[in-house]
Amino acid sequence: MCYQCETKPVYEFTNKRKLCKNCFARWFQKKVFYTVRKFRMLKQDDTVGYFRKNDFRSAVLEDVLEMLVENRRINLRVITQLNGSSRATKLALPSTADTESYEIIRSVINDDIKNLRKFQPINKNIIKPMCLFLDAEIKLYAELKGLKFKSKKENKDKISKFIDDLEKKHPEIKRAVINGILGLEN
Repeated sequence: MCYQCETKPVYEFTNKRKLCKNCFARWFQKKVFYTVRKFRMLKQDDTVGYFRKNDFRSAVLEDVLEMLVENRRINLRVITQLNGSSRATKLALPSTADTESYEIIRSVINDDIKNLRKFQPINKNIIKPMCLFLDAEIKLYAELKGLKFKSKKENKDKISKFIDDLEKKHPEIKRAVINGILGLEN
């Protein structure tokens, strides 16, 4: 049963706590606000640009940004290509704990550790409001909210498959990688 309202759960955390559809959506939204606030991603009157794609990460990013527009005085702008004419003060990327952990470990394996700070939740004018969420959480949120996206099979390399296998045996490994990056001093 759901931890808070005693209804059928749709998600279970690694600590066995379960949430129903409404409680999960509320938890997700609160965590987005927490992430944006904690890392000081946005200021009043910022214009946030993002790319509109048909995948679940981009659909949720757009939903999250629209939610932030309602609660803060920011503007949104869809960007079609990277150039100086977008007039956005920030660029939001649909990065997740999965995508970031893959890239971090790939950088470490390739001995490119001097540039690990680029994986921080905010890097210059690039923000990653969903960087603390797993792909499974983001996909579930998209499905529960009825967001439109195209499911496509992602081609994963050996490193990504290895990390996914590690996550099955040792839950929270992707979050541990992200937390390691968050521990780097600026």
